[in-house]
Amino acid sequence: MSQHYPFSLEPLPYAYDALAPNIDARTLEFHHDKHLKTYTENLNKTLEPYPALHSYSLEQLILSVPVLPDSIRTAVRNNAGGVYNHQLYFASMRSPREHNEPTGSLRKAIDVCFGSFDAFWQAFEKAGLSVFGSGYAWLVAECGGTHKLRIDTTPNQNTPLETNVCPLLPMDVWEHAYYLQQQNRRAAYIELFRPLIDWDVIQQRFDSCCQAK
Repeated sequence: MSQHYPFSLEPLPYAYDALAPNIDARTLEFHHDKHLKTYTENLNKTLEPYPALHSYSLEQLILSVPVLPDSIRTAVRNNAGGVYNHQLYFASMRSPREHNEPTGSLRKAIDVCFGSFDAFWQAFEKAGLSVFGSGYAWLVAECGGTHKLRIDTTPNQNTPLETNVCPLLPMDVWEHAYYLQQQNRRAAYIELFRPLIDWDVIQQRFDSCCQAK
């Protein structure tokens, strides 16, 4: 994510109906074209009077939140986080597949850290259901030589970057991610999210994060 101000609305990497029937075209279009667009526009409005921040990437803005002027700190956290989280979320999915599980070094790390993929998924699902109100469940990596994985949750549009880990897999559990199709049935949405995960992309993030560390 090397973009900087003015940030543009990153297009979806697939058609609106590519995730159907698990996530229908109307939900995906509304989520991307309305919600992500609004975060992008609000981030640009917030940064416009601050040329010293115009060269900052999303990651740099998020990590700089504690030292930003008080007047924009919350707006940058919410909107830079909103853009970052949504871009990562949309890029983490592709057309649904049966028996969808990771392989390779990521699978080995999941087995070591959680005991099995099924045990990981049960914990990930529980984390998603535990978020009160709006937020995300995450699979993240601690890559200080151990490649340890853990599951985190964040409220609103906060990101795991603030806790010095590598975000691998976000699951958006804001109601706008599923309400048009599932109403208040978050558990049904989470079950349908599992076949959509693009584990090849998550593997690439895992490799990149751990090499960088």
